[in-house]
Amino acid sequence: MSGIYYDHHVVIDSRDADGQGHCRPSALLGHLQEAATLAAEDAGFGRAKMVEETGAFWMLARMWFELKRPLQWPEELTVRTWHRGGKAALMYRDFDLYAGDEPVGQAVSAWVLADLNTHRLLRLGDVHALDGTDGGELCKTRTLSKLRLPKEMALAETRKLHYSDTDINGHVNNTRYADFACDALEMHRREPGVFLSSMQLGYTAECRPGETISLLTGRDGEAFCVKGVDAAGKARFEAELIFGKVCP
Repeated sequence: MSGIYYDHHVVIDSRDADGQGHCRPSALLGHLQEAATLAAEDAGFGRAKMVEETGAFWMLARMWFELKRPLQWPEELTVRTWHRGGKAALMYRDFDLYAGDEPVGQAVSAWVLADLNTHRLLRLGDVHALDGTDGGELCKTRTLSKLRLPKEMALAETRKLHYSDTDINGHVNNTRYADFACDALEMHRREPGVFLSSMQLGYTAECRPGETISLLTGRDGEAFCVKGVDAAGKARFEAELIFGKVCP
């Protein structure tokens, strides 16, 4: 195996677990995001350096993960991550997930580098800190296209956003949208042994505390879909969730 990668080791603790002892999707996304942050710092193109050198910060545009089985409390999880290099305005970062030595899943994320003040996207080909730090032959081929949601979607709930939803940038944390989607689909009502085997999130516009979004739900085959829209009907995020069943 060749290529530059970073390993992040965590334990699925009680704060991560839901009522079935499964790692909540938002908690998994938090571990993936932390691994990405640490990997970027380790490779020399983390947030502080990018702000200093380019006046821009990394912003997550899309995220997808797939699990063979649920991650459970109190398993030890290894998140192995690498990036694919910078082209145009979008950079892909890949992940492999291990519970001990067992491969249990994978993930792909898409990032942009946005100007702190204007949010104008920078061309990643001009960011030379990325040169020679990609994952080489480890790199996955999956890309994250915009989700195609059902034409007919029903209102599940209206949700006000608060301080507790925010992150270091002052807007709603990327992981919280997974919670919004799971709540809209009332995941607490799922049957024992059913778990979220795949999720894709698309972040279309920032949300800030004090705003209110409406959560719309629909279904397309095996995929359950959620869209968050503001008072003007503008999409703020989109999600696609696919469920699996734990094999006996």
